Amino acid sequence: MARPKPAAKQRSTQLTHTVDDFESAFWPDESPVDNAVVMTMGALHEGHAALVRAARRQVGQDGRVAVTVFVNPLQFGAGEDLDRYPRTLAADVRLAEEAGADVVFAPLPEEVYPNGDPQVRLTAGPMGERFEGATRPGHFDGVLTVVAKLLHITDPDYAFFGEKDAQQLAIVQRMVADLDFDVEVVGVPTVREADGLALSSRNRYLSEGEREQALVLSKALFAGRDAAAQGPAAVRAAAGEVLAGAPGIELDYLALIDPHDFTEAPDDFQGEAVLALAAKVGATRLIDNVRIIVR
Repeated sequence: MARPKPAAKQRSTQLTHTVDDFESAFWPDESPVDNAVVMTMGALHEGHAALVRAARRQVGQDGRVAVTVFVNPLQFGAGEDLDRYPRTLAADVRLAEEAGADVVFAPLPEEVYPNGDPQVRLTAGPMGERFEGATRPGHFDGVLTVVAKLLHITDPDYAFFGEKDAQQLAIVQRMVADLDFDVEVVGVPTVREADGLALSSRNRYLSEGEREQALVLSKALFAGRDAAAQGPAAVRAAAGEVLAGAPGIELDYLALIDPHDFTEAPDDFQGEAVLALAAKVGATRLIDNVRIIVR
């Protein structure tokens, strides 16, 4: 007779705001257990919950999982939505707890940057100047600076990031490799609504009509994925045909990308690639991508 599965451990997630309180909560003793971190800017949704659940599976019921909630001012440029970026901390803590987190670390900017805006920052180099980096100069420098700081604070064995932010994931993985951070960066597949729309904290900015218009983004990516067996040109053409003339869409870029260095894939490219796009739907800028195997 098969033994019944043990019940999942019931957790009470502890909310912390300072580094000292986080360290006391995350490392209550010296027991050698695996630990993981999920870094977020808050406004958590099911996509974030998937990251926390993946982290919990990785470290096991006896391991420790931290979620950071920090709207990082360094990665917002002039005219971007820093001030109106949604902040829903109480709901974030509930979602993190339900997904299996032990600690939420939600510091104020002065806790992360006690000396004011850091005068020395990491740079994403050429990988951070393309695609998202071309539209948002300096964005990835701000991302890497805060990720590095949070890795030092949380000291995880594993760090989980969503594949929806494909360029961010690639750049963080490259930083960890190039600068010898002792952490494994794990990508988790994009979570979508039943109609294909990728989950994003910015989706809440969309009106009902704009949300309907935004569905063309995933439809274009899926069309490109379906053409992958015909090569790069067919992938680009299939996705572009869906986007052509789509109402309410202001396309920033549509690109087939080599994920290793995040450069545009050449016409003779074969292997794993990222088909990515960014577009404004109304006043809201959205990104999305799919991973495909090009033949």
